[in-house]
Amino acid sequence: MTGALTKGDTFNLVPTPPPLPKMALCNETHLLSQTEICGERFKQDMGHIAPKNLCNLTHFIRQYHEFTQCTEKGAVRIHCYWPNPLVEGYIIRIHKHFFSNCSLDRVVWLDPPEEKLLALILVPVFLTLAMIALVVWCSKRSDLLG
Repeated sequence: MTGALTKGDTFNLVPTPPPLPKMALCNETHLLSQTEICGERFKQDMGHIAPKNLCNLTHFIRQYHEFTQCTEKGAVRIHCYWPNPLVEGYIIRIHKHFFSNCSLDRVVWLDPPEEKLLALILVPVFLTLAMIALVVWCSKRSDLLG
C-alpha cells in the first residue's frame, strides 16, 4: 500500500524523455570508401547512356536513384547520417563530372505576336471598365431595381 501525499510532496509533471540509444561514431574513412563504391557503379551505369542523353533525366533516373539509395544505405549501415557533408561533396563532384554542360541550353523567351499581346492586354482592361460601368449604372438605378 502506498502512502498518501502530504503537503510537502512534489512531483514533476513534465515527462522525461527516454535516454537516446548509444550510436556508434561515424567512420568517415569507411563512409568515403562506401561512397566511392557507389560512385564507381554509377559511373559504369552512366557509361551506357548516350552522351546526347546525359541531360535528359528520363534516360538515367534509374541509375541516379540506385546511386542515391546506395549512398544512403551505406551511410546508415556504418552509422553515419545521410546526407552529410562528405557524401554531399561526392555527389557535387558527380554532378560536375556528368551534368556540368546541362545548364548551358537556355530557353530563349520570345514575346507573343503583337496582335495576341494587344488582345491579352485590352480584353481585361475593357472587362474591368465594363464592370465598373455596370456597378455605377446599377447603383444609380437602385430605386427602380430594389
